[in-house]
Amino acid sequence: MCLAVPARIIELDKDVATVDAMGNKFKAKTTLLPEAKVGHLVLVHAGFAISLVDEEEAKKTWDLFREISEFDDTPNKISG
Repeated sequence: MCLAVPARIIELDKDVATVDAMGNKFKAKTTLLPEAKVGHLVLVHAGFAISLVDEEEAKKTWDLFREISEFDDTPNKISG
């Protein structure tokens, strides 16, 4: 399964952005979002920024990823 993740554009060279998602930095193409600028939050899927995201929505998603990570570190976890 592939997920789209919110990330902040920290560098932009033509249509190649360096983005930061929770401290993880990687490249994403902004070809589909020509309006994207440094500082914008974008939703990244399969190496492409596919939409702009507001700060509140990005934070909600990052919080969910943290919860999943914390659950994964829990001994004797039970899900369901």
